[in-house]
Amino acid sequence: MHLDQDKSAARVDRFLGEFLPPAIVFDAMPVEAGAWRVAGEPVPFEDARDASFTPIARGVRWGEPWGTTWLHVTGTVPESWNTAEGRYRIELSLDLGFSQSKPGFQCEGLVRTPSGRAVKGLEPRNHHVPLDVLPGEAFEFYVEAASNPDLSGGDDFKSQRAFAPTPFGDRSTAPAGELYTLGRLELRLIDVELESFELELRVLRGLMAELAESDPRRLRILLALGAALDALDPDDLGGSVSAARAVLEPVLAAPAAHSAHRIVATGHAHIDSAWLWPTRETVRKCIRTFSNVLDLMDRDPELNFTCSSAQQYAWVKAADPELFSRLAARVREGRFVPVGNMWVESDVTMPSGESLARQLLEGGRFFIEEFGEAADVGWLPDSFGYSGALPQLLRQAGLRWFFTQKMSWNETNAMPHHSFVWEGIDGSRIFTHFPPVNTYSGDMRPTELARDNRNFSDHGVASTSLMPFGYGDGGGGPTRDMMAAGRLQSDLEGSPKLRFATARDFFTEAEAEYVEPPVWSGEMYLEFHRGIFTSQARTKRGNRRNERLLAEAETWASAATVLMGAPYPGAELDELWRTVLLLQFHDILPGTAIAWVHREAEASHADVTERAEKLIAAALRHLTGEGEIAIALNASPVTVRGIAARTGRVIEEDAAQTSAATGVSNTEARGDAGPFVLENDAVVVVVERDGTISRMSDKATGRNLIAEGRRANLLQLHRDEPNQWDAWDLDASYRTSSHDLVEGTASLDGDAVIVRRQFGSSSVVQRIELDGAAPTVRIRSEIDWHERRKLLKLAFPLDLHAPAASYETQFGHVTRPVHTNTSWDAARYEVCAHRWLHVGEPGFGAAVANDGLYGHDVTRQVDDGRVVTVVRQSLLRAPTFPDPEADQGIHVITSTLSVAPGIADAIRAGRASDAPTRVVRGGHVPPRLIAATAPTGATPTSVIAETVKLAADASGDVIVRLYESEGRRSNARIEAGFAIESCTIVDLLERPRVDGPAVTAEPDGGFLLELRPFEVVTLRIRRRENA
Repeated sequence: MHLDQDKSAARVDRFLGEFLPPAIVFDAMPVEAGAWRVAGEPVPFEDARDASFTPIARGVRWGEPWGTTWLHVTGTVPESWNTAEGRYRIELSLDLGFSQSKPGFQCEGLVRTPSGRAVKGLEPRNHHVPLDVLPGEAFEFYVEAASNPDLSGGDDFKSQRAFAPTPFGDRSTAPAGELYTLGRLELRLIDVELESFELELRVLRGLMAELAESDPRRLRILLALGAALDALDPDDLGGSVSAARAVLEPVLAAPAAHSAHRIVATGHAHIDSAWLWPTRETVRKCIRTFSNVLDLMDRDPELNFTCSSAQQYAWVKAADPELFSRLAARVREGRFVPVGNMWVESDVTMPSGESLARQLLEGGRFFIEEFGEAADVGWLPDSFGYSGALPQLLRQAGLRWFFTQKMSWNETNAMPHHSFVWEGIDGSRIFTHFPPVNTYSGDMRPTELARDNRNFSDHGVASTSLMPFGYGDGGGGPTRDMMAAGRLQSDLEGSPKLRFATARDFFTEAEAEYVEPPVWSGEMYLEFHRGIFTSQARTKRGNRRNERLLAEAETWASAATVLMGAPYPGAELDELWRTVLLLQFHDILPGTAIAWVHREAEASHADVTERAEKLIAAALRHLTGEGEIAIALNASPVTVRGIAARTGRVIEEDAAQTSAATGVSNTEARGDAGPFVLENDAVVVVVERDGTISRMSDKATGRNLIAEGRRANLLQLHRDEPNQWDAWDLDASYRTSSHDLVEGTASLDGDAVIVRRQFGSSSVVQRIELDGAAPTVRIRSEIDWHERRKLLKLAFPLDLHAPAASYETQFGHVTRPVHTNTSWDAARYEVCAHRWLHVGEPGFGAAVANDGLYGHDVTRQVDDGRVVTVVRQSLLRAPTFPDPEADQGIHVITSTLSVAPGIADAIRAGRASDAPTRVVRGGHVPPRLIAATAPTGATPTSVIAETVKLAADASGDVIVRLYESEGRRSNARIEAGFAIESCTIVDLLERPRVDGPAVTAEPDGGFLLELRPFEVVTLRIRRRENA
């Protein structure tokens, strides 16, 4: 007989979609429910338990945007429901009004017992509640239902309409009215055998779809599916299901090929610490998901669960100690597995090197304190690109392996390997894996296993990949159906082999497969989401400001404690750091969260700033004593404006009133009729009457830094209309529309030129001045920004033939080509730099620096046969999703252009732009606690003592973090302002290291060491008592 494969498959599909699911519910009955609507923010369980509930039933609208409604659910299991033989299972089904189009991004619920114990979460594809009661027994639960709005356009971001502006991103702007319609709240008697049969049909049907039409295995499966349906009695599915399942046994028992690809599956639930919801909702998402996982672990001994982000564990510990105690027990058992060692899954392109070190320190400390050990698997599946500084930091935090998935989002170039060694800018290496399934939220469908096998780029060399599975972001994590589907596919012909195990198990096996693994060297640039370096500029400037202020607070507080005996504010510094670390989460710092999140982020940054300033003031009172002497202080680790690192100097009274606070200006400004001229001992800068800069002449060489006939300080406005992901993406098409903003007025104001411009609905006032005696022009732009879907850039066309540009990154810099020879080069049309970037020729160059920007582009142009290198800073964007008011309002941004022959000059310029000098009144200059200098007779050191603080364990030991900054070997001498008992090299968790450079003690108490290019070294210095 001729077999029509399409019709045979359609018969199975209709049976699965229409006839079988209702039969699985052998019997059902509604339960009693009452509702209590919470006014305002969520309340503790005890408040809900004591509340008055109003009856509610299916079909009733409920849930204001971002609101909470508590349900009280009660009932009694019918005595006629027999579960003794295991054929049937009793459970609750509580449908809050879920859409089945996606597993999350909508309403959610948490079920608690009358004693308050968290039972499990309720999500769109996981809203059953197991009942451990017998027929005739009563039950009672409380449900905390969260009416979170769906901001994904109703289709999980699968069309452009998903990115339309929405008022739902903040409770204050969300329209009134209920969002959801209550579904069925019922007690169900489940036919377990029919349920198992349904899963077997789905797995075989899914596998069949992945096999070629000519594959004999496909045909055998299709025939077996048809025969199984033939064996069913449509009027008695339950009574005939055993016969149908027997038909499927042979095809389910056929084993996978001996050489089949192997998949290690680990439970996972990626929960963004903030994104389309505020952090207060993330706490509840974690409790829902973790309770799901623990309930499923109680019922399925094969489940293990991989979970990162110490912050989320800490939230759960504070909000639900009983749940956390159960979680900790599973951690000790080895089934609930902490990974990552980071406080949150941070962005890792924009935070400073010290911030990333603190992410790893605080995350690792928490895991050690709560669970007895830190993780050994690095875990950042969703961050938007990966700095080349990261491998060294991961290894120095005790991590052996690294996992991410995001690079599969590249638009242009595919990464060449799924398992490889990633080499950092310093040469550190870490074994790394990308899951070929291209998701961190797998659901165990055969199509995913087939995609994993098909995509794996290392067949023939290796045979194992990792597949995290479980619904994330409020979907509730792994489900019992996923576990059952995984078991069915563990050894199934036509499919990869699959086993449940931990990420550590996977990496141990995968790394052993390689004799010489391939190597990827340097950053992993994500060819997507390039707008993240600019969106939500206030959040970014708050981050940079507080990174600097916390470093300064630790510098002065450490000195005040060690040298003056003041108490060290370690607990408060930890609290402030953890706030900043949370705000570096990969949807907060990149500027891709809703308005609520960024409103709170700006408020949190302001609070950190205020408290850090108070800590600084308190420490400086100890260090400078009483008096009225004006003292200029430099907390930076390098000399700035003539003031040595981490110390100060007395300045003249009139200098105390100047912005630079250096006491030396030597600046002249003139311009009666023609252009304005700013001049000091180093440079002459010509500012045209329209406010653009036409010349910047270096007195030492006579060269003009600005390209002939071009203008620097040129503001350029672009249309910024990405196809999708508004706050995330900066599409290349933005470059086809550019408007130079040259209309304006300029005037002298003392030693500065003031420029005023208006454009569109916005305006800018710039102050252009020289930075004391430095070869630097500083441009302070106050922008009143009211554009929509626009990008504002600041351009510096330079008379330099630069084949590449160097950009500051964490603990070093990265060099990227200026040309577009390859598709990899062309795709990097917007890149990240921290404080500075440098372009140059041998012996001459320029540094462009900033006080809180990250997005840049550098291009090469030719004017009349002359090569021009154009450096541009991205100042502001105006995306309208997910925050329709993103970046509107006043912004103050400082940019500098400096003559900088080499990298060392760029570093100094970057530090100066980011670290304004502080002026205080006191009795004397503060003593210096730690200094990193060049050994006697050696060339100037490129080693920077980035961090000085006291140890996290409250021992009183001094921690000094050093790094080599220029990409060369360099010697350093470490001097301390106190007597030293010992000096040892430690890792980022401040534990002794067995590797690292040798530390040589000198007779006078100093220490010598040599650092490799971009090497990071952390010293733990023990003070000599009674010295």
